[in-house]
Amino acid sequence: MKTFKTLAISISAGLLALTLVTVGAPLFAEAATEAAAPAVAQAPVDGITDPEAQDLQFMVEEEKLARDVYLTLYDEWNVSVFQNIVGAEQVHMDAIRTLLSAYGVDDPTVGAEIGQFTNPDLQALYGQLVDTGSQSLADAFKVGGAIEEIDILDLEERIAQTDKADIVQVYERLMAGSENHLRAFVTTLERQTGEVYAPQYMDQDAYDAILSGSNGHGQGQGNGNNGGHGQGNGGGQGNGGGQGHGGGRGNGGGQGHSGGQGQGAHGAGDGSCLNG
Repeated sequence: MKTFKTLAISISAGLLALTLVTVGAPLFAEAATEAAAPAVAQAPVDGITDPEAQDLQFMVEEEKLARDVYLTLYDEWNVSVFQNIVGAEQVHMDAIRTLLSAYGVDDPTVGAEIGQFTNPDLQALYGQLVDTGSQSLADAFKVGGAIEEIDILDLEERIAQTDKADIVQVYERLMAGSENHLRAFVTTLERQTGEVYAPQYMDQDAYDAILSGSNGHGQGQGNGNNGGHGQGNGGGQGNGGGQGHGGGRGNGGGQGHSGGQGQGAHGAGDGSCLNG
């Protein structure tokens, strides 16, 4: 495994804090997310507080980081899992962009090129992740897993810091997608390289819960014979256990209603994309 030079990353206002130290065997050093509550309550602007607005701006760039890294690694390795997840990350970005627009908050990703970020710490992290993922195919899959772990931890933190139902709903949906993506990278790493993935940022229990689908964030999808489409977030069902609306019952996904019950053409596949 390659040795990395010291790279300290600290994101203010309770955002992601990463400290990458010189290591040998591990792919990355430990990363922690820290919540820093403001000393005094912030007055809402257009129905949103400054910390909530800053969280949305950070998360849209973090989703862009995931998308851009996967685009770059797909160009490097031509492995479909990266291409598949790129589309899902774009859906994630668009969901947060909708919230930014609704609350009148500036979108830092507007006009940004691939690999370009307004947040200097994310800019540095992008370069480090691409460099690492370009070293070997196994490293590329581990970079994908690391990104999804970080995303899950950040989303969990931000869900706890807002009481806005629409923001929570989007964050929870993105977290379900990231859990699917993590499972996809873990499976692909083992299938294509024979290596067993080990969590890099999450604790073992949380990681195991995601792999087993017992965390209740799984998503399901199905296409019915009558053209209906169903999907949803699982309520304790884990991977592919959600109830959806719109028709169709998927083999590996959620059950749809109000559009014909035909057997779904397929379920959620390998879980590499956020459905919907």
